[in-house]
Amino acid sequence: MQHFKKILVPVDFSTQSAEAVRTAADIARRYEASLTLIHVYDPIAYALPEGYVLFAPSQLEKMFAAFETQLAATKQNALEAGAPRVDTRLLQGFVTAEIVDFASRAEADLIVMGTHGRRGLSHVVLGSVAERVVRMAPCAVLTVKGAKLQ
Repeated sequence: MQHFKKILVPVDFSTQSAEAVRTAADIARRYEASLTLIHVYDPIAYALPEGYVLFAPSQLEKMFAAFETQLAATKQNALEAGAPRVDTRLLQGFVTAEIVDFASRAEADLIVMGTHGRRGLSHVVLGSVAERVVRMAPCAVLTVKGAKLQ
C-alpha cells in the first residue's frame, strides 16, 4: 500500500466536502501526512458588455474574506478530526484545472474530495468536478459521498 505524505482536499463548504475533510484527516493521522485544504473561486465567465464588472472590488474583497473564514473553520475541523498538519489555500480559476495544477505543483500523493452524486440531467448539465479530477489528476483520487438526506 502506498504511503501518503501530502494529501490535498478541495472544498466547496458543502456537507459532501465536510465528509471528505473528515476522511482525509483520518488518513493524514494514520500516515502522519500533511493536509492541504483548497477552495477554488471560479469567476463567472459570461460575455459581458465592455466595462461591465460582475463584482465590485469591495464585493470581491468581502467574498474572499468570507472564503478565508470558511477555510479557517474547515482547517479547525480537520485538526479536531486528527490531521497532524493542515494548510489552506484560496485559488481562483477554472475549478478542475486549478485542483489538478495545484496537486501537481504540491506533489500531492492523494486527492480526497466529496462528490454530490448528481445523476441524470443535472449531471449532464453541471458535469462532475470530481469525475474530471479523477481523469486528469497526477495522483490517486479518493471520492467521498456525503451522508444521504432522509
